[in-house]
Amino acid sequence: MRVFKFGGASVKDAAGVMNLVKVLETVGHNNTLIVVSAMGKTTNALEVVINNYFNKQSELQSSIQDVKKYHNEILLDLFKNEQHAVFKKVNEWFEELAGFFKRNKSPDYNFVYDQVIGFGELVSTTIVSAYLNERGFNNQWIDVRELIKTDNYYRRANVNWYVTQQQISETINTKTLNITQGFLGSDDNNFTTTLGREGSDYTAAIFAYCLNAESVTIWKDVPGVLNADPRYFENAQLLNSISYREAIELAFYGASVIHPKTLQPLQGKEIPLYVKSFISPENPGTKVGKGIGIEPEVPCYIVKKNQVLISMSSLDFSYIVEENISEIFKLLHQYKMKVDVIQNSAISFSVCVDNIYNNLEKLLQHLKAKFKVEHFENVSLYTIRHYTDQAVKSVEAGKTVLLKQLLQETVQIVTK
Repeated sequence: MRVFKFGGASVKDAAGVMNLVKVLETVGHNNTLIVVSAMGKTTNALEVVINNYFNKQSELQSSIQDVKKYHNEILLDLFKNEQHAVFKKVNEWFEELAGFFKRNKSPDYNFVYDQVIGFGELVSTTIVSAYLNERGFNNQWIDVRELIKTDNYYRRANVNWYVTQQQISETINTKTLNITQGFLGSDDNNFTTTLGREGSDYTAAIFAYCLNAESVTIWKDVPGVLNADPRYFENAQLLNSISYREAIELAFYGASVIHPKTLQPLQGKEIPLYVKSFISPENPGTKVGKGIGIEPEVPCYIVKKNQVLISMSSLDFSYIVEENISEIFKLLHQYKMKVDVIQNSAISFSVCVDNIYNNLEKLLQHLKAKFKVEHFENVSLYTIRHYTDQAVKSVEAGKTVLLKQLLQETVQIVTK
């Protein structure tokens, strides 16, 4: 069994869906499960819909229509017969979405987010599955929410591995071509949950683990895993091979090619992960596997934008000790702040955080009751693995360095 994952960029339009078929024609499709993300920027568009539901009700319907129109244009390009059953099915998904907004009574943004955002994946897989059938690739469409069971930590749900393993093992026919959604699961009450942004890679790894797959391939619009994001760094290089450990390190620091949770289940069963180009599927791409180091050995650059640097010191210049640090972390957890850097001295403590849940003001108010607090918003966090002096200088050039931390193989720099 092989597991393929196609991201939003690979199915952003009709040409992308047609190219997915070419990829399958090139590399084969027997004994394969395909995980597909929402098309193009649909997740972003649905976030606008959610925001309108809470803050701009007058624009809610038009924003839903924008999403529907985008998918209908793709449908019309793929299927010349407008009586094709897929048109009705896609329309039913949008009717279900509209129905949710009419029925919903919950004021919880995170709950609403998860119930709405998954329609991107449900619609995309419906379209891709129908087109594959049209082209002679008979496949089984699967609602992933019936298989991946989680807790109700909306927007970053935790997998119930025992139940999920059972459901996947009993449901998936490994002898055929299967297609399902990335990013989604469901809780004990069958409400939709999500596995975190970019969670489709993780979905592929969950299926691979539960099915004892021979490999996972993530199809991207890049040749493989690069040592830097070409949007922010010039002369990015392809990494031919990296170890699980190195990939986990890169993912932890925010490398966007591989989701942080993806590698752990794969490493557990030593299932190799390939990152390949859907533009040139015949090329080898990058292999992530057991004990294969990093080749070539070059510095790897990661940047995370829109971070918040918070620096705290005691009001009376006393030491920042374990009791203080424990309280700070309790508050960071309470306000769901993802911590990316920690630095402390005798009388100060600094963290660089990702304000995903927009709880910054509440956190700062709480901290200011006990500490002297200084914070900087919209800072950038640069991480360099296997750094050199030249690599550090190139990142710092022309920027104001607010924090710098050097470890044996890694340097982290926060800049304004």
